[in-house]
Amino acid sequence: MSSASMVGISFLILGVILLLGKWIRVISPPLQKLFIPSSLIGGFLALFLGSEVLGKIATLTGYYGTFLSGGLFPQEMIDIWSSLPGIFINLIFATLFLGKKIPSLKNIWLLAGPQIAHGQTIAWGQYVFGILVTILILTPFFGIDPTAGALIEISFEGGHGTAAGMAATYEEFGFTDASDLALGLATIGILFGVILGILLLNYGIRTNKTAVLNKSSDIFLNENYQTGIIDFDSRESAGKITTRPESIEPLSLHFGYVGIAVGIGYIILHLLIIAEDLLWGQSTGIYLFSHIPLFPMAMIGGIILQFLLERFDRYHTLDRNLMMRIQGLSLDILITSAIATLSLAVIGSNLVPFLILATVGIVWNLVAFLFLGPKMIPSYWFERGIGNFGQSMGMTASGLLLMRIADPANTSPAMEGFGYKQLLFEPIVGGGIFTAASVPLIFYFGPLPMLALAIIVMIFWSSIGIFYFGRK
Repeated sequence: MSSASMVGISFLILGVILLLGKWIRVISPPLQKLFIPSSLIGGFLALFLGSEVLGKIATLTGYYGTFLSGGLFPQEMIDIWSSLPGIFINLIFATLFLGKKIPSLKNIWLLAGPQIAHGQTIAWGQYVFGILVTILILTPFFGIDPTAGALIEISFEGGHGTAAGMAATYEEFGFTDASDLALGLATIGILFGVILGILLLNYGIRTNKTAVLNKSSDIFLNENYQTGIIDFDSRESAGKITTRPESIEPLSLHFGYVGIAVGIGYIILHLLIIAEDLLWGQSTGIYLFSHIPLFPMAMIGGIILQFLLERFDRYHTLDRNLMMRIQGLSLDILITSAIATLSLAVIGSNLVPFLILATVGIVWNLVAFLFLGPKMIPSYWFERGIGNFGQSMGMTASGLLLMRIADPANTSPAMEGFGYKQLLFEPIVGGGIFTAASVPLIFYFGPLPMLALAIIVMIFWSSIGIFYFGRK
């Protein structure tokens, strides 16, 4: 079979796996109550049926050399899947702001300031405690590379997309195990983010910390909400058709816009690489931009394209909802393929450092939500803080999910503030410029200067949250 045919079949099989993940959730009440994403379920299903689990079970039980010893999927298909996260992360970040009107910085700050300060504090705290535990425990006792100090922020705040996107950067610096550790941590983050989020919501309702939900709320008993199936009479259009399909399919048009955004990001990145080489690279031997992946620049490309469309596209051909469908599809493909190609052997050989990093990340995120949230967010702290908690545990979708549960009718400023927060959050951390540069910075300058920088920035944002917003 030609490689081109295998690419097509690989995508079709991935689609079937996603569908199976959805129906497993529909028939599984425990998975429904935990609101586990179908892409995660499908990814674990593919992992189990592949060479890492089924293949090893077949080999251990005497079926070595049979078709089962390599799992149900050929190695060429696994290789194709393993390359998808690094591709689709660019599409996800390119769509973050496409179709979203960019407000003024003043309006963003007034509405989303408390969530920005709280979110930034969590992100920079992940660097602080990640680097600390690496310096004090992981490097001296387990010989783990010092760049592991960035893994908590990359995996928890950045999620599977950022973890996959940073794989090539880690490989360039010789820490090849980091990719699987990051994806494993991102998986732990999503699972514990949703599980702990639901527990925190129940705790908040029982202790009257929630301003919207109360003990009589039935959101946890809503069967359609738990299964993820929208009631037939409540279904809405996935997006507005902005062009006649006989001229160009609207989804194709939007896919083209995504391609332009990624292309702008590619040009920006390569101009920065050229400038770096000319200005200081040749004289110092320090290259940062050449190790930064494409996805944060694709996000900047999306912002630039959005500004251009707002000014020159008098037909308003870009629809935000259609762009979100492209983003959602890309995220599902990314998560499923990333989990399906996870190396359990790498995680197993670094199990203790892996568990230490996971524990430190989870504990810090809980502390930041329960103790810093009320002090930094003056109103609706639970509804607004739970979104930051969900995002800090794995992905933006987790934060949105928890906020929708905490505030189903969108009566608080949580959702709008969270959306505005992304404009001053995503470009920096959680997969932004600094996330991409963190590994090269630790490699070239060492973990201690990076730790000092992270402490300063964390104190700066926490002070704004506690002493400025918290007193309002």
